[in-house]
Amino acid sequence: MTSKLWDKNYDINEEIDRFTVGRDREMDMYLAKYDVLGSMAHITMLESIGLLEKAELRQLLAELKNIYATCEQGKFVIEDGVEDVHSQVELMLTRKLGDIGKKIHSGRSRNDQVLVDLKLFTRNEIKEIAELTKVLFDELIEKSNTYKDVLMPGYTHLQVAMPSSFGLWFGAYAESLVDDMLFLQAAWRMTNRNPLGSAAGYGSSFPLNRSMTTELLGFDSMDYNVVYAQMGRGKMERNVAFAMATIAGSLAKLAFDACLFNSQNFSFIKLPKECTTGSSIMPHKKNPDVFELIRAKANKIQSLPQQIMLIMNNLPCGYFRDLQIIKEAFLPAFGELKDCLRMAAYIINKMEVNKNILDNPMYDLMFSVEEVNRLTANGMPFRDAYKKVGLDIEAGTFVPDKSIHHTHEGSAGNLCNDKIKILMEKCLAGFSFAKVEEAERKLLQ
Repeated sequence: MTSKLWDKNYDINEEIDRFTVGRDREMDMYLAKYDVLGSMAHITMLESIGLLEKAELRQLLAELKNIYATCEQGKFVIEDGVEDVHSQVELMLTRKLGDIGKKIHSGRSRNDQVLVDLKLFTRNEIKEIAELTKVLFDELIEKSNTYKDVLMPGYTHLQVAMPSSFGLWFGAYAESLVDDMLFLQAAWRMTNRNPLGSAAGYGSSFPLNRSMTTELLGFDSMDYNVVYAQMGRGKMERNVAFAMATIAGSLAKLAFDACLFNSQNFSFIKLPKECTTGSSIMPHKKNPDVFELIRAKANKIQSLPQQIMLIMNNLPCGYFRDLQIIKEAFLPAFGELKDCLRMAAYIINKMEVNKNILDNPMYDLMFSVEEVNRLTANGMPFRDAYKKVGLDIEAGTFVPDKSIHHTHEGSAGNLCNDKIKILMEKCLAGFSFAKVEEAERKLLQ
């Protein structure tokens, strides 16, 4: 016999039960400690409006802190026959405290309970992603500054085009992460709003103090309209997924470049040996498997917003069980993105750069534009200079001047990395991480 919050003393078909529960118990393990935090805030508010006695609140909070510690230690389990994390927490409370444990659900539904769990979980994951993105950003800026004067070919259509530099290449991905962080900040702001008190999407006849739970949980504000709070289920996940996808897009492109530039045909960079794998038949092979896996995982993450949209895009307002399936795609994706960020930062830190790429005469023609510009600066009309250099190339008489003098903002000679770092710092300052940490610390005291 399963334990369900909605039990009405009749059995349901076991196959129906298996199908409807699905992977929910597995997914709920991601949410366990956040379910406890949400319950702590909720019951603190219930005591303030007279639905719990002070002594009851003290007992419940003490036991919820024990359950939270169990979650932190990785020992929390949803027992066989228990439907979900909410049921398990309530069961653990009633075992210890008797009927007092049954009082924690007053004024809420599992709908707003899972909403707040998802919000608390997601904002923590966003914080970790932001921190790991900053680590990768710092590695890229460091490499950009270190190799700012080392030239490399720039490409259009995968044809050698113009002089670039490792300063530009590393720095380009650093600045890309700044824009990605703006998406993440927007996702944070939408996530960090309190849905608790919306109940099943239509509020409660209890005089709930939603401002109090908003403050207790460190939210910036609440989802005010109770119907919209429920409509936000799926929307939040989709918007966060878009932010994750944009970071993943930068990672996928970086990974592709790294695989390409590491190949013998390019030999622009050398990956650390411990980050490569060998072949079962070819003893010379050092394959860039880590970057290949980053590329694949990042491309998979870029599909996440579409998966979520296709589940939720034809649902009217109100709660529907369809939304359960979003968790299966959404919750594990954070771990994959964090792994990709960690691996990318590690390899960038240890990556070696070929400082002698341009010794190969196959890259001589990339200096043709430099010669056109030199002639133009000395008074020759641009079209005439373009034609002269083109004819010299066709005749085989073009001799490159491999010294370049780029001075404008963002060019090889003026990377503006200091300004890019300021952009990143301003973006990070837009997250209210400290406020959230302080609120959770106080709640757990």
